[in-house]
Amino acid sequence: MLVRYFGAARAASGVDEERLPAGRELAAVLDELRSRPGRPGLPDLGRVLNRSSFLLNEVALRNHATVLDEGDVLDILPPFAGG
Repeated sequence: MLVRYFGAARAASGVDEERLPAGRELAAVLDELRSRPGRPGLPDLGRVLNRSSFLLNEVALRNHATVLDEGDVLDILPPFAGG
């Protein structure tokens, strides 16, 4: 599955996108991402994820029990200022 990061999530992760193993619930993927060590001088990814919204294949995803499949694209969208 492809994970794409935007805004503060991009800054905190240090990458624009990455591939992660599929076949897991969104909650498990987020737990994995939150467990990564922070990077000095950058926003904490766990904190960014806590206030982010998610798109799965360009559709809003609110159910953290949704299983993500191999061909899926997960977008991580933190709040954006200015509307």
